[in-house]
Amino acid sequence: MKPHAVCQALLFQLLVSHAVAQSIRSIFLFKDVMKSNTTALKTSGFNTLIMFGVGILGNGDIMYYSNTPGSSDVLVASGGAYVGGEALAAKVRSFKTGDTGVNRLEISMNSQNVRNLMANPGTGADTPLYRNFQALKEAWTLDAVNNDDEVLYDVASTVTFAKMLGRIGYKYTGAPYTNAQFWINVIRQSNSGLSEADRLFDRVYLQCYDGGAYNDPVAWQNALGMRVVPLIWVINDSKPVYGMSAAQARTRFAGWNQRGALGGGGYWNDYDIEKMGLSYREYGEVLKSVFP
Repeated sequence: MKPHAVCQALLFQLLVSHAVAQSIRSIFLFKDVMKSNTTALKTSGFNTLIMFGVGILGNGDIMYYSNTPGSSDVLVASGGAYVGGEALAAKVRSFKTGDTGVNRLEISMNSQNVRNLMANPGTGADTPLYRNFQALKEAWTLDAVNNDDEVLYDVASTVTFAKMLGRIGYKYTGAPYTNAQFWINVIRQSNSGLSEADRLFDRVYLQCYDGGAYNDPVAWQNALGMRVVPLIWVINDSKPVYGMSAAQARTRFAGWNQRGALGGGGYWNDYDIEKMGLSYREYGEVLKSVFP
């Protein structure tokens, strides 16, 4: 190999290594994306946005549920087509375009109807669920589906669903607060036979508030066999005892990260930042400093 070719190859490897090693700086979007501060979300240091409130209906249709006063639930995929309207699609796509630090966009959903749909009609490319997730991925330029299962915990159907999404081109992630053994089993089975770089289940966003307030991200990392992204709840008036200021979040993230290198950090959620008059930039700067 010629010297300049060797240099190019080494540079490529360094760039790939940097991209793989990039710390995750995430925030869950609880507020209707049509009403949230898009510019702040794109420019405050976050590189991963997870849209909360997407759900599957019994027939395989996909809904985007409203958690914001004055907004309505929206059917976004049905009959193998995107039906959520171009305005919503354009807004979602805009998170990763223009002046932005965002390079990954996920949707977060629970386990409702997953087990039944995996049993019948299954995961074929001609099934409504497969076609609807394919259409939604294309319309919204999605990268991953996040599993916020806090009820069902059925390993077999979860893994089957994850592998279906993988065939469409999604990555799969989790947002646990308890039941570590369930997540261990899902991660192992979803990633069986895959290299670390090609993992299907590639991220864990660990709830460290409310029911998960006493979770130790380092202990979870050791149990799961992969790096964890702990989530902190910002200042809020819903359960204020669990809310943290940016300064408090910095102390907590830094302490965890010193004990064991984490995959990054993140917050629950944008709705409270805007409702409470908080600063996206202050919370984002915490992540940039602790997880550059």
